[in-house]
Amino acid sequence: MSLSPLKLSLLFACAAALSACTTVQNPPPVLNASVIQPQPVKPEPVSEPEASAATPETDSAAYMYRAMTDQNYQIPAIDLTKLKPEHRRTVVDYKTTEKPGTIIVDQPARYLYFVLPEGKAVRYAVGVGPAARGFNGGDAIIAHKAAWPRWTPTQNMIKRNPNQYLRYKDGVDGGPGNPMGARALYMHKDGIDTYYRVHGTNKPSSIGKGVSAGCIRLINQDIIDLHSRVKPGARIVVK
Repeated sequence: MSLSPLKLSLLFACAAALSACTTVQNPPPVLNASVIQPQPVKPEPVSEPEASAATPETDSAAYMYRAMTDQNYQIPAIDLTKLKPEHRRTVVDYKTTEKPGTIIVDQPARYLYFVLPEGKAVRYAVGVGPAARGFNGGDAIIAHKAAWPRWTPTQNMIKRNPNQYLRYKDGVDGGPGNPMGARALYMHKDGIDTYYRVHGTNKPSSIGKGVSAGCIRLINQDIIDLHSRVKPGARIVVK
C-alpha cells in the first residue's frame, strides 16, 4: 500500500533521531616514536676523594727498613737513628746515557744507582771494600742472582788476613750470619766470573764507608729491593 506524504515525513524524522543517538568511536591517535624521545637524566655530582699530602706508608723509611721474615730467616729492623737520611733508599733525578735497568756504582760517593726511565734512578747507599776498589774493568754484566748465597773467602783474602778468613776456607752457608747477606748479584766480564759481587751485609753500620773487606755491599732491605729489580744480563758500571 502507498504511504501518504505525511507518514513518509514522520518516518524520515524518526530515522534522523535514531542516527543522532548512535556513538561513533574514532580510532585512538597513533604516537610517533620518532617525535617522543626520553630526556637524558643529569647524573648527580660525585665528590672525588681529596689526595693525601702525606708520604705513602710504603715509601716511608720506617716501612722500607722494617723487620721482616725472608725465606724463614729473620732480618732485623734498621735503627733509623743510626742511618743518615742521605743513606736511605730514595728515587732521585739522575742524568745518564745508560739504559733503564743499568746499575751504576759511584765509589767515591758511596752510592749505587739503578737507572729508571725518564731521567730517574733508585739510589742506594753502599759500602765499598778493596775488592770493588780493585775492579778496574769499568763495566760488567750481572750474570746471575742468588738469595741467601753461600760465601767462600778468596785465596787472596785468606792470605791477607788468615786469622779472620782461614776458618771459612770451606765456605759458609747462606743465612743471617753470612757476610754476603740476603742477596747477591754476580758480576761477569767477557763471560768470565770477576769474583766481584753486589751483595747484602750483616753489618749495616758499614754502609757509606770504605770497609775492610767485601765488594759492594748494601743494607739487606736494600739489596732485596735491588735484587727484585735487576734482570740477569743487566749492565753494571763501576766508577
